[in-house]
Amino acid sequence: MEFVATCLFGLEKLLGEEIDKLGYKRLDTMDGRVTFEGDSSAVARANINLRCAERIFIKVGSFEARSFTDLFDGTKALPWEEYIGRLDAFPVKGHSIKSTLFSIPDCQSIVKKAIVNRLGEKYHISYFDETEVKYQIEFFIFKDVATLMIDTTGTALHKRGYRPAAGAAPLRETLGAALAYTARPREDILFWDPFCGSGTIAIEATMILANIAPGAGRVFAAEKFPCVPSALWKDARIEAEDGVVRNPKFEVYASDIDREVLEYAKANADRAGVLSNMKIFEQDARKIEKLDRRGTIVCNPPYGERMMTERQVESLYREMGKTFSALSPWQIYVLTSCESFERCYGRRADKKRKLYNGMIPCTLYQFFKPVDRK
Repeated sequence: MEFVATCLFGLEKLLGEEIDKLGYKRLDTMDGRVTFEGDSSAVARANINLRCAERIFIKVGSFEARSFTDLFDGTKALPWEEYIGRLDAFPVKGHSIKSTLFSIPDCQSIVKKAIVNRLGEKYHISYFDETEVKYQIEFFIFKDVATLMIDTTGTALHKRGYRPAAGAAPLRETLGAALAYTARPREDILFWDPFCGSGTIAIEATMILANIAPGAGRVFAAEKFPCVPSALWKDARIEAEDGVVRNPKFEVYASDIDREVLEYAKANADRAGVLSNMKIFEQDARKIEKLDRRGTIVCNPPYGERMMTERQVESLYREMGKTFSALSPWQIYVLTSCESFERCYGRRADKKRKLYNGMIPCTLYQFFKPVDRK
């Protein structure tokens, strides 16, 4: 079987590495999605274990579609009856990019009509109640090639379930995991987010260090699919539980200047099952001091989009630069959309990565070389 894992732009490499780790073969990578090959157990294992993915789709097929006739014929030729029963629901949605067919409502209508036609001929019926299992069909047309898929996830994977409440500018859990992954959290190095807000980055780092599967405690759309037996879900959850690190020795700090948001962070960490493995406390990030151990700072400070003014943000970054330089040789990772960050911070990053926080284009500034004191 072929699957498509979608992700936020910029996370494709990390997602691909996660897929490799699960033992599946990557077939193709493009902006925001990775196609891979696996058996039916991959539906359960990918949904439960992938930290950087947004959704996992079963790829039903791909074909060239330059006209509505092409789209209808290509869709009808696919084996929909292998998944969808005569009473099942199959709504359609999708996207079209750089393609001749650009009207999404028209494409939705054509795809729906083609599937109805195919299933009608297979089941010898002309009307579908669509009252049973829901199979969300999604089409993706890119450069006149249409890919038809079935969503196995349901509620997006970044909604882990531990964060019903958040601060003023919450970070997606998948992006938080990606930031933590990039910093390579390890047992012998303190991991610290001094702008923790509702705790997302620190919680995700703790889950990584404890090897807690992000989807172990939630349910997925495909758990109702007959083509994915319940035994596969049970086995995947047992595998995830067996992999959890017991009595971990790592240290994760989460601090913030806002007392109220720290209560959210504590409640979220508790729901995620990692509160006992974290230290959450009030602290002004501009006044933190280096501890007698190796450490890594990973943070998503305000950048003037939803919190603070541009002038306030630039002042904050100048103070951060002075404070964080004194932490050397600790590594520093800062996510912001502010284009003048390096100038304000007073230091050029050793490496930069383009990412998106929701619809906001950002840069992850990475500082891992010791500060030159000369």
